[in-house]
Amino acid sequence: MQWKVPLLVGLIVLGTQVCSCKFVDIDKNLKDFASAVEYAVFQFNEDQEDEFAYKFLQVHRSQRKRLTWIYLMDLEMGRTVCKKHDEDIDNCPLQEGTEEKMFSLLNSTCVERSW
Repeated sequence: MQWKVPLLVGLIVLGTQVCSCKFVDIDKNLKDFASAVEYAVFQFNEDQEDEFAYKFLQVHRSQRKRLTWIYLMDLEMGRTVCKKHDEDIDNCPLQEGTEEKMFSLLNSTCVERSW
């Protein structure tokens, strides 16, 4: 059995908390949402003390707060045999095992740079 990690992420991307609006389901294939997922996975790996990298496997929930760029996502990730700073982690095989861990990454912020 592969070692998979469900990751619940509340991600703030290019926005501020303007109101207490509700989260609504969005298409998980939207370009902006895909960028937010990529950022969340990168940040998750950077913040872990684990030497092995986790890679994105699947989106279970994709939501956005109305009138903002605040995303709520529930991601499934797997622990790979690659180290976290290796190249091409997306093609790295998953570790085998039966353990599962739950992680939360809340309020990670991504700000667009002015060039």
